[in-house]
Amino acid sequence: MSRARVRWNTQPVDRAARTGALRGVRLAAEHLLAESRAVVPIEEATLERSGTVTVDEADTSAVVSYDTPYAVRQHEDMTLRHDAGRTAKYLERPFTEEAETMQRIIAAQVRRALRG
Repeated sequence: MSRARVRWNTQPVDRAARTGALRGVRLAAEHLLAESRAVVPIEEATLERSGTVTVDEADTSAVVSYDTPYAVRQHEDMTLRHDAGRTAKYLERPFTEEAETMQRIIAAQVRRALRG
């Protein structure tokens, strides 16, 4: 009876997958930011310009945010009137509508990183 011993070093694979995941999360968040900017309420474009993406590498997560004193009210108050094509829920709606696309973006980056 013959035996074989296989030693598998998973560290390079883990590093590549993490690198791809981080790149994918950033690209997915930037995609969400672009989609939300297309529907964010606009008067002087201050709210639109305040949109940013922040990536937490330790947690492999990203945040898309808008930073004006009225950003939350514009997002949440469904009674406010906006220009045509602009709407409340300017971040939530694109997040829901683009969830599959964002997942595909992340998966593609992980696959690319693993191909090396």
